[in-house]
Parts: sequence; C-alpha cells; structure tokens
Amino acid sequence: MFNKTTWTKPVEINRRWYLIDAAGVPLGRLASVIAVYLTGKRKPKYVPNLDMGDYVIVINVDKIVLTGKKLDYKEVISHSGYPGGLKRRRVKDIMRTNPKKIVLLAVKRMLPKTKLRAHYLQRLKMYVGDKHPHEAQQPNLIKVSNI
Repeated sequence: MFNKTTWTKPVEINRRWYLIDAAGVPLGRLASVIAVYLTGKRKPKYVPNLDMGDYVIVINVDKIVLTGKKLDYKEVISHSGYPGGLKRRRVKDIMRTNPKKIVLLAVKRMLPKTKLRAHYLQRLKMYVGDKHPHEAQQPNLIKVSNI
C-alpha cells in the first residue's frame, strides 16, 4: 500500500466571501482574524506557496477599539529612506482622517512578507459605516469576540 501526497492545484481553490463587523472589536484581534481568512490557513488543503485565501469585507472600520492608552500614545512610523525622512503620526490623528489605514497596516504587518501579500490585500474590502456593495456575493458573517 502506497501513500500518495495530494497537492492543491490553483483550479481547485474555492474562494468564499466573509463579512466582519468591526464595531467594538480590538484592533489586534480583528487583524489576526482577517489575516487567517485572507491567507486561507483555516482550510484543510492549505498550501503556503499558493494564494488560497478568501474575500473579507470589514464594515464599521471607524468603530474599532484600541485598548489601554494606545489611542493617545501609539504611533505609526514610516521612513522615506532619505536622511531625516522619519515620519511619526499618532493613531488618534489617523483614525480621525482615514480609519481604514490603521486596519490595513495592522493586517498587512500580520501577513507573511512574501510576494503573495499584495494578492491577499487585494481581497480585503473595508468600509466606514455598515453599508457595503457586496450583497450579491452573499457573504457569511463572522463573529469576532471583543473580550
């Protein structure tokens, strides 16, 4: 009796749509759940070299929660690569202008640093408020506990 290793082919990938309500959910918990669904790690036929993830719709992005004093003291740091090109912005200021950016950065930094990361992020759809234009895809609702 021989054991055969089965490999998942790109044709066999079945993508589903999921909906997450981010109201009252901590940022890190939300980002880790989104990263698992985008990469497809919850699927039994997961292969790390293929893009097996699903589509994720996040609504109420403006109502995420940062625990403790992170809203006041946490900073997003970026560098242009040139001398003196360090930029620091507080999360509080970014949340006021563009709350999607905070969730995008958190999810992006939880994804693997490979060429597939750009493909994962293309399937992440975020919306301020509880309306989204993806009703035709019939997304499944995911409950993220806010403990």
